[in-house]
Amino acid sequence: MRKIPSHGSLRMTRVAYLLGLCVGLFIYVAYIKWHQASAPQVLSSIPGAAHIPVGSAAHAHEVFYGIMFDAGSTGTRVHVFQFARPPGETPTLTHETFKALKPGLSAYADDVEKSAQGIQELLDVAKQDIPFDFWKATPLVLKATAGLRLLPGEKAQRLLQKVKEVFKASPFLVGEDCVSIMNGTDEGVSAWITINFLTGSLRAPGRSSVGMLDLGGGSTQITFLPRAKGTLEASPPGHLTSLQMFNRTYRLYSHSYLGLGLMSARLAILGGVEGRPAKDGKELVSPCLSPGFRGEWEHAEITYRISGPKAGRLHEPCASRVSEVLQSKVHRAEEAGHVDFYAFSYYYDLAASVGLIDAEKGGSVSVEDFEIAAKYVCRTLGAQPHHSPFLCMDLTYVSLLLREFGFPGDKVLKLTRKIDNVETSWALGAIFHYIDALNRQKSAA
Repeated sequence: MRKIPSHGSLRMTRVAYLLGLCVGLFIYVAYIKWHQASAPQVLSSIPGAAHIPVGSAAHAHEVFYGIMFDAGSTGTRVHVFQFARPPGETPTLTHETFKALKPGLSAYADDVEKSAQGIQELLDVAKQDIPFDFWKATPLVLKATAGLRLLPGEKAQRLLQKVKEVFKASPFLVGEDCVSIMNGTDEGVSAWITINFLTGSLRAPGRSSVGMLDLGGGSTQITFLPRAKGTLEASPPGHLTSLQMFNRTYRLYSHSYLGLGLMSARLAILGGVEGRPAKDGKELVSPCLSPGFRGEWEHAEITYRISGPKAGRLHEPCASRVSEVLQSKVHRAEEAGHVDFYAFSYYYDLAASVGLIDAEKGGSVSVEDFEIAAKYVCRTLGAQPHHSPFLCMDLTYVSLLLREFGFPGDKVLKLTRKIDNVETSWALGAIFHYIDALNRQKSAA
């Protein structure tokens, strides 16, 4: 005979059922919330970059990537940048991957097909560094500098077309303007963006900006934000440019001097002509080389026979020769002497080579430090054969170039390769500006 449950047992059963139902409902809701918070979603607030919100909805950070190829005169480098942007704030750089290959693209001017192998190798670095889901939305850009600017137009364009073909076959976001030769002003402005982005000046509108000096192989740049009305009024045509970033417009003093990069300056000081072998294989003699020195030097795929004078002191005649090369070629902006400047590339390398700064950490150097080093090296060059035969010439050139820019002897420059472990090249500023421009285009549309 079936036992009929009591009223007390029925009440206990109902309570247990309701309690179990509540616990199950709580677990289900908790799972749904966790799944929504952890599942990546693609956003589109900046076109040309993939985004993932990190954290809660109220504090999400948008993550996006950009790839910049720097095709310089001595090598091709790839920079893979990862950015994060908190809601309503300026983006920050969270990671960079860098790799360089030699020689530069210009070395393949007569064999364009060979250039593709190096470009593909660097593209593979980007593919390994960027998550697969971001590939289609990550902008891929190559900008060439002085090495290609010095090539005949047809040769340069053939190289760029080959790079574009390789880019279009890649899985990244490739625009019609993905491959180009940078004009010198853009190079200087991009480097200025980099240094002011890394030092925080672009994120704090009231904070003083810093100037930028770059000395490459084929060209040299100077860029700063003038405060004095006289600087704007006295600047020659082509020395002022406007930059729009973060909905602000900057009126910059920026100029690039093609042919005054360190390698091109060496050739000019030696008496050679860019892109041409010495006439009849003639030896190029320079007062900036050690007495009795003889050797060969290759520049832009041309080998030159070079030698020093038979006898005599070096620094004074060398300085005189360098002054002839620089005469009337550089505009002097007096305000530059009152702006904090960072200096890169060969400024850094030269200072490190003679112990003015730590080769790894960088440091600060005055214009007079370069001058003193030039005089010492020129006096002792013959007794120190382990040094580069060009060290007297290079240091003398840099010290006089800085004077031509308007810097007094006691002007201190900050020399660094990295800020917060990020390379201080123009590449960061260029890709950042490219993405910002894509964002403005979308907003305007």
